[in-house]
Amino acid sequence: MSKLTGKVALVTGASKGIGAAIATALAADGASVVVNYASSKEGAEAVVARIKQAGGTAVAVRGDVSQQAEAKALVDAAVQQFGRLDILVNNSGVYGFAPLEEITEADFHRHFNVNVLGVLLTTQAALPHLGEGASVINISSVVTRITPPHSAVYTGTKGAVDAITGVLSRELGPRKIRVNAINPGMVETEGTHTAGFHGTDFESDTIAQTPLGRIGQPQDIASIAVFLASDDSNWMTGEQLLASGGVR
Repeated sequence: MSKLTGKVALVTGASKGIGAAIATALAADGASVVVNYASSKEGAEAVVARIKQAGGTAVAVRGDVSQQAEAKALVDAAVQQFGRLDILVNNSGVYGFAPLEEITEADFHRHFNVNVLGVLLTTQAALPHLGEGASVINISSVVTRITPPHSAVYTGTKGAVDAITGVLSRELGPRKIRVNAINPGMVETEGTHTAGFHGTDFESDTIAQTPLGRIGQPQDIASIAVFLASDDSNWMTGEQLLASGGVR
């Protein structure tokens, strides 16, 4: 029997990149998965199709996690579809980099609304359905350790996610709900290609500073998420797991 057989997972921002890899990996280990998306219905449905082709169970559900009503509707749809909720992966996120002089109010609120408020609202909506043994996994970033220039807003959001992870691990621990974070380093995704990171000095410098000598792949993060979702990690909560190839 697979590690996650009989469990139901909701992965936010799962139409591509790390979220898609996590959704696929959870399904491969037996979970029924809700693949959330905010705008890319086509991408989310492609992820669902791949899961089903591999013999898994999944459904795509739209929802903007930064809106309380939509976060609740997303969780309600997951429970209505599969009857329960055991695993929540708060992966939805946006990122952008700018020097201090160029930061705008709009940039700030966009980042914090999705990256921070979204975590709170989705976890809040999920809480009534999470029972003993449930796992909440927040996707943070290694930027909270390396604090790179031009990342004040993005790093600020992920610092908040790390802090929230610790607080909720203590708050939800008495209910036997575990809350942990994964802090990836640079991972090759559609987003990093769109941002133009690849083939640049930024990429080569990142690789040079990485002890394992490469940038990450989505599956590198997905396998850690499966571990945190499963009973293999049932004595872990409040942790921030660096998944950065050694960068810190």
